Amino acid sequence: MELRLSGRVAIVTGSGQGIGKAVAMRLAREGADIVVAEINRETAVATVREIQTLGRRAQAHPVDVGCPAEIQLLVDRTVGQFGCIDILVNVAGIAKTQSFLEMTEDVWDRVVDTNLKGTVFCMQAVGRQMIRQVPPEVAAQGRAGRSYGKIVNFSSISGRHGRSVQMAYAASKAAIISATQSAALAFSPYNINVNAVCPGVVPTPMWEQIDRDRSRLMGAKPGEALKAFIDKVPLQRAGSPEDVAGAVAFLCSADADYITGQTLNVDGGFEMN
Repeated sequence: MELRLSGRVAIVTGSGQGIGKAVAMRLAREGADIVVAEINRETAVATVREIQTLGRRAQAHPVDVGCPAEIQLLVDRTVGQFGCIDILVNVAGIAKTQSFLEMTEDVWDRVVDTNLKGTVFCMQAVGRQMIRQVPPEVAAQGRAGRSYGKIVNFSSISGRHGRSVQMAYAASKAAIISATQSAALAFSPYNINVNAVCPGVVPTPMWEQIDRDRSRLMGAKPGEALKAFIDKVPLQRAGSPEDVAGAVAFLCSADADYITGQTLNVDGGFEMN
């Protein structure tokens, strides 16, 4: 595999399992050193060990991305350990499936804090560090000739349209698309690229929980809700974590230097907007 990210330092949130882990592993295979930012210390350490077998440097950092103070500590420790931050991938997120009328303030706060607040304040803290890494003479010009950082956020196909039984999740993911565009504009003078991806149906622990919750709400058998989604995919299969990781690796590479403020569906054609 071509080492498109050789020498780069990447923070990947939510990388202890599922898509986040696949992203961390793919970036490592392409040459990057990885900070595994994950609330679960045990899974974070396990991911780090796998990355190290590839010959890359890796560090586990337990963090609650809903807490800006913990995010800043993550940034400070990453710079102290690796000297810089070149890539940020915001994967950490939670989903809650329940009817609109049953949603509570607590559920709303937990979903929005993790998904939206975490993404925004990770971008802010890491963006500040990326700007510090821009040579002063380049920053003074107000226009950089090359990319000085890559940020990739995770929205979802649920962010493309409303969801009657996932209102908080869908709202948070829709807002991430807007936040991605705002950050892309804010960081454009420094040529820091900010994009997002919308994964579709990808069997992971999160999707397994969504299937159980939707099946219970709809009186269906386990697996039926997931199958119903997959049946609507034009490419006639569920996605894999590696499918999504490949798109992220592209957006983190020099091949995507002229792409910013965009949200890419990685969903087998489920959404085409």
